[in-house]
Amino acid sequence: MRQYFAAKADYPDTLVFFRMGDFYELFYEDARKAARLLDITLTQRGASAGAPIPMAGVPYHAAEGYLARLVRLGESVAICEQIGDPAAAKGLVERKVVRVVTPGTVTDAALLEERRDNLLLAIAAGRSGFGLAWIDLSTGRFLLSEAGDAEALAAELARLTPAETLVGEDVAWPKFVTSLPGLRKRGPWHFEATTAQRELARFFGTRDLSGFGVEGVPLAVAAAGALLGYVEETQKSALPHLTGLAIENASETIAMDAATRRNLELDAHASGSNEFTLLGVLDSTITPMGARLLRRWLHRPLRDRSVLRRRQQAIDALLDQRRFDGLRDVLRGIGDLERILARVALRSARPRDLSTLRDGLASAPKLVRALVHEREDQEAAILGRTSQQERSPLIAALLEQIGDHADTAAHLAAAIVETPPVLLRDGGVIRPGFDADLDELRLLSTNADQFLIDLEEREKAATGIPTLKVGYNSVHGYYIELSKAQSDKAPTHYTRRQTLKGAERYITEELKSFEDKVLSARERALMRERVLYDAVLDFLIERLAALKRAAAAVAELDVLATFAERADALRWNSPELSEESGIRIVRGRHPVVERVREDPFEPNDLDLHEGRRMLIVTGPNMGGKSTYMRQAALIVLLAHIGSYVPADAATIGPVDRIFTRIGAGDDLARGQSTFMVEMSETANILHNATASSLVLMDEVGRGTSTYDGLALARASAIALAATNRAFALFATHYFELTELAAEYEGIANVHLDAVEYHDQKQGDQLVFMHAVKEGPANRSFGLQVAALAGLPKPVIAQARQYLEGLERPPVASAAETVPPAPARAGSPQLGLFAPPMPSPAEEALRALDPDALSPREALEALYRLKKLV
Repeated sequence: MRQYFAAKADYPDTLVFFRMGDFYELFYEDARKAARLLDITLTQRGASAGAPIPMAGVPYHAAEGYLARLVRLGESVAICEQIGDPAAAKGLVERKVVRVVTPGTVTDAALLEERRDNLLLAIAAGRSGFGLAWIDLSTGRFLLSEAGDAEALAAELARLTPAETLVGEDVAWPKFVTSLPGLRKRGPWHFEATTAQRELARFFGTRDLSGFGVEGVPLAVAAAGALLGYVEETQKSALPHLTGLAIENASETIAMDAATRRNLELDAHASGSNEFTLLGVLDSTITPMGARLLRRWLHRPLRDRSVLRRRQQAIDALLDQRRFDGLRDVLRGIGDLERILARVALRSARPRDLSTLRDGLASAPKLVRALVHEREDQEAAILGRTSQQERSPLIAALLEQIGDHADTAAHLAAAIVETPPVLLRDGGVIRPGFDADLDELRLLSTNADQFLIDLEEREKAATGIPTLKVGYNSVHGYYIELSKAQSDKAPTHYTRRQTLKGAERYITEELKSFEDKVLSARERALMRERVLYDAVLDFLIERLAALKRAAAAVAELDVLATFAERADALRWNSPELSEESGIRIVRGRHPVVERVREDPFEPNDLDLHEGRRMLIVTGPNMGGKSTYMRQAALIVLLAHIGSYVPADAATIGPVDRIFTRIGAGDDLARGQSTFMVEMSETANILHNATASSLVLMDEVGRGTSTYDGLALARASAIALAATNRAFALFATHYFELTELAAEYEGIANVHLDAVEYHDQKQGDQLVFMHAVKEGPANRSFGLQVAALAGLPKPVIAQARQYLEGLERPPVASAAETVPPAPARAGSPQLGLFAPPMPSPAEEALRALDPDALSPREALEALYRLKKLV
């Protein structure tokens, strides 16, 4: 227990798995917590201060499953192992914590979601904003960025979705930070900038950090220092796969805030189904590392047109003669090389990791053969055509980056058996013939049974005792057994080892010598395998940098092949990336809606340019306004990750940000009502949108009273069009906003069409055409949509009666007839911004001439006016 208390003192807030024989034991509060979280038995052992010590445990060989459950629950576990040799130890075996498993530092395959990054993030706060640094320890990526304010920080957190986050305990963090899963508060000294620079330079073996290009981001460097310290503290081992830092600049990407990522449903849907997300449609990657790279690209669309054009060229080359099919067939034989190499670097790779790495490296030449056909390229050169490699410089560069690893694959093939066991401790990992000493030890263990059979036959013949037996006991070892009746015939060279009730057991010098060899042979064989296995890891670590580059290139080829496969299967086309402002889409489609709906999808056009920057989108509920708006944003986003797009043609100019204000929802945790959330998102857009931004606004102002909401929607639309001058789609049910097209330059009206008809059996029916047409809508069809939703018919009838009353012009009194206000042509919609109609009292008052009235007439007029009021 003193050993346990010493370990627990270093990790007071962490569960301690304390190795005792074949179990990891937990004590006291750790035991109670683990019993509750893992549904294991809580027992007790011994006593402390007169009270039993609570205890719970899990089997050593099954610990991974329990660790996985704890990590998913956000818990951290310190693994306290026996580090001494129990056979050689005098007294207690020495124990110490060899690593700490936390949600952000796990690397074991069983503890990770294979198609999603597992990030450990640190945030440093300062006067200029926030510095961020994150590590994916399972692959070795170490990246930095900075956020100028809380909104930018929230956007980065929405993009990264870290598994674990480190923050300073001396900072008043906003709610969206304190509510992060796996949040750990650290002392402020961990985020000290000067110390961070010194420690990072020490770790990377450099004089300073100038070679990494991070001089201009001191807060991010401070966060990186805190991150490195935490990783070294938890892993307690060398980290050779962390080879450098890289900075991600916001200016390189199309910025999207947290609301935009949520509204566009890039990789998360309210239903929890991946099928209804853009990633669900796009992800047909073969390898887990390709899937992770695709997700990163999707959340970080690039603005660099040269990079995007190289990706488009690669897709075009892969579509030629369906080369992507052959490439994807080869990729099926390649495992998760990125994470395997990380485990090699951490020396935690298992035997099957190495066999997967061996097979993957052996497949590398097949990738080249799938993509490069020398005969075709020679024919192209003769005919003056462009060769495959010239057509796609990116593919040529990736193949060169993969390189030739035949010697590494051959070494692994010679060292590791074809199908190794799961664990090294089970033995049988190293291939026979790789090491002569190991082969000799194995031979000795294998031939033990035959030796005992032969020895028993020889001794029976020598002693003349047919009942003599040679056996083995785990306590006393090997023995020769004679019955009590035959014991007097035992030869003189037999030495008594054990006396039983009906037998005597003996040992001979020959048997003792054999015992010493055999009993140690297996242990020595396992020790020899461990040495050889470590040597294989050393061999791989020496080549780690080149192997990591190869794995990264394979992942990128996987994503490019996926883009080609999706373009072919879904009839997507290459967008044109123009330097002129504007977005022009011909017969665009929503990639997700098109896939999940059974009816044919109605494509629509979009044309935004310098003279047409905002579209006021009107039409009935369920008419397709939100789909039309979202598909525009998704097509722009897909173009900026290098993918083909779901449209017959698309020409897309420079875009710096995508904003969305779609849907209604509150944020009770932050004390915000639905309308407050709506206004906060609108404010963010109006403050930050530029002339190169794409803005989607849906039903602004609906969370408050009609007049307040209409006034806010009108003012927001005017600001977007006149001040921000962003490219905007502004969907609304306020028909008064359609008048803005006549008042402001650059605003136009479009609407989603619907047709109403009467069915003799079912009554009035509504058909949504989902076609975008020029001009404003003239009806919202609200009652018809409510009927489709299943509102009771009496409710619909009463609503219709009330609506007719609202739409009917007010009737003047018989005494004073007031002419009705002119209604807007073709629309029964009430005009909220129309001039107010004069009341009968006002009209009667205007008609009076006070100078022409007698006292009596004046008094009568006064009574008449009073009655009208």
